[in-house]
Parts: sequence; C-alpha cells; structure tokens
Amino acid sequence: MNLIEELRWRGMVQDIMPGTEEQLLKEMTTAYVGFDPTADSLHIGSLVPILLLVHLQRAGHKPLALVGGATGMVGDPSFKAEERKMLDLETLAHNQRGIKAQLEKFLDFDPAKPNAAEMVNNFDWFKDISFLDFIRDVGKHITVNYMMSKDSVKRRLEGDSGMSFTEFTYQLIQGYDFYHLYTAKNCKLQMGGSDQWGNIVTGTELVRRKAGGEAFAFTCPLLKKADGTKFGKTENGNVWLDAAKTSPYQFYQFWLQTQDEDAKNYIKIFTFLDKQVIDELITSHDQAPHLRQLQKRLAQELTIFVHGEKEYEFAVKASEILFSKDTAEILKSLTEQQLLEVMDGVPQFEFAASEIEAGKDIVSFLAETGILPSKSEARKMVQNNGISVNKVKVTGIDSMVDKSQLLNDKYILVQRGATKYNLVIVK
Repeated sequence: MNLIEELRWRGMVQDIMPGTEEQLLKEMTTAYVGFDPTADSLHIGSLVPILLLVHLQRAGHKPLALVGGATGMVGDPSFKAEERKMLDLETLAHNQRGIKAQLEKFLDFDPAKPNAAEMVNNFDWFKDISFLDFIRDVGKHITVNYMMSKDSVKRRLEGDSGMSFTEFTYQLIQGYDFYHLYTAKNCKLQMGGSDQWGNIVTGTELVRRKAGGEAFAFTCPLLKKADGTKFGKTENGNVWLDAAKTSPYQFYQFWLQTQDEDAKNYIKIFTFLDKQVIDELITSHDQAPHLRQLQKRLAQELTIFVHGEKEYEFAVKASEILFSKDTAEILKSLTEQQLLEVMDGVPQFEFAASEIEAGKDIVSFLAETGILPSKSEARKMVQNNGISVNKVKVTGIDSMVDKSQLLNDKYILVQRGATKYNLVIVK
C-alpha cells in the first residue's frame, strides 16, 4: 500500500520532505506524532494526527505516539499569540494517563506484532539532561539564524508580546525528540499538523548534523470550515473525545450538523471508507441534499470509531426523540443519564411535586413553570396544537399533568412547536 498516495487523495498531505514516499515504500518504517498534554483528553482537532498513525499502522509501518511530558512543561509557541501557561508535573502525569488510555482505543499495541504501536514520553529522556549538556551537545548544531527563519518564530517576534527564551528553545527540544527516537528506536519519520513544519524540519536537520543520518517528514493541512471559522469549536468550546466531557450524543450531533461542503472534505479525512464508496456517497448526497446522507454516514463512522457501536445506536435513538414524532415510548425507555445527555442545553424549569399530586391543568402548568409567560399565552398555544408533553400532543385545555407522566420519577419534557424543548424537574 502506498501510504502517501492514500493520504494525498484524502487531502491529508500538505508539506512533504523529498524521499519520504520512497522510504515508506522501501521498508517498514517507524514514525511518530507528538501530542500536547495540556488536557487529560484529546479533542477532535487531535483526530487527524491519530488517523495518520492509524493509516500508518494499517499500511504495515510502526507508529509511535509521543506524549510530551517535557515539552508540555515549556509550551509550543507555534502560531500562538501569547505564551502558554506552564503545567506542573502532577497535572502533566494525570493528562498523560488520560491521553494514553484514549490512544489505546485506536492503535494496536500488541507487542507480539512487529509493527506494534508504542507510547513514548519525552520526559523520560529529558529528565536526566542538564542545561549545560543540552546547549553543548545539541545547541551547537543549530544556528540562531536557522531558528529565527521559521515562520512560527518570526510571527511572534513581530507581535506585541514577543517570545521568551523558554519558548524560543522549543524547536530545539522537539528536534531533539526526533534525534533521540532516531537513535533509540530507528524512527525515521515524523508527522504532524502544518503548523509544526518548522519544528519537524529542525528535527530532521539535527538527525543529519548530529547523527549523520537521514530522516523524513510530512504534515497535514490544518482544518478550517468552508466559511473560514475554526474547525472543532462549538459554543460550548472543544468537542472532546472523552465521553464525560462531550457526550457521544453531542459528538454525533456535531458531525450531523456539518455543512455540505465541509462534509465532502471530512468524509475523506475522518473515515476509512474507500474512494469509490465516498464518490458514490457524494453523488447521492448532491442528488438529494435534504436527506443529509453524507452527514449521517460521517456521524455514524466517527461515533463508532471513537465511542463504539452501542453509543452510536443511542445517539441515533436520542436524535429520533428530538427530531421525530412517534417517539414517546423511546423517551420512556431512557435512563436518567441518557435523558440528561439528550436534553443537555435545553432550558430547565423546576416545579413542586405537591402541585401535580392531584393533577394540574396544562394551562396552569405551562404558566406556573414559566415555560410560557401567562395563562392566556399558554391557552392560545394549546388551542393551536402547539404543545406536546413527553412527545404526546396535548389535545385540549382540559388536559391534566400528573405524576404518572414523570420520566424517571422526576422529569417532564414539554415541547413547544417543532423544535423548542423545555425540561421540567419535579421536586
């Protein structure tokens, strides 16, 4: 399998060092990607480098996932407007454990296999290197002129905040990672996002000058949405791979809501579907875009890849609850946790349990919970067939709300019109 050819048609190659494609065709090659341990979970921005490692392993090569315990203490300045907050050892160790657990879901770490994935931590080789040793044995091989020529450095030096010496040394530290892995594990290739090209090339240069060897590199483009906004951000911040930070339902919904043009790119980058299947999907989508076949398949593939089949099935079920009509029974089948996942972000109102003990007419219920501002507004909405309780249409103003309707003995879902939901918490 020609890995570079495969990644090129998927739109996953931007910069590539001469000889890289030939090296990958010649022999099983060990390659690495670095992950920044600034949090205890990776987010969807990390999916591209993860997928690079997965494609690499599927093509028969050996992936190394480097978690930067040492570089995380410095902070990568590449194309950042200001210096990052430094993390302490305890926080870094916690974050590394979380990232390792996630990567083990995507890569095959079986040591019996010749191309088994490995986790490495650059703190392991940096902790015993003194400052004097580093500037004597490493610093002398790379000139300041060379370091300052990098775009990531020039932009910061031209900005208002400048750049600290700590950050300036980052590319040397990352370069040494490549040199160490080259000498210790015969690692000949580094991959990463295009913002890392300067740091990566410093590593290949260090391998050449300090070890007299040849190293290779390629980067993938940084993703942006078709409208130019940043990929992977929502109103609530990052879309995390950790189900406790971003529920599988929210994760599924993120991909389901992708714009058409973005979906055409993402289906190539984020799935393992082959070219023929993707071309057919895009053609089919263009013929009936309202069916959102492309988004549905994208959401399916990614939710299963990150969270598994069961969570995908729940995400579909949850979507049916909010966007389909005949879902009263599905709603009743949800656990409390599942219900709250589905209703995350939905306005919530509290109501006293004693008030519905003997039943409460729907008009008073809507007004007293605050879902509607007055009884007259509530009456009008009910008379216009605009209210559903637990996905069941309210047929008249004499309808009652009582404790038999409680979901998980605690909740009532009120729907106004087609899309406005309110969750009443009965205490």
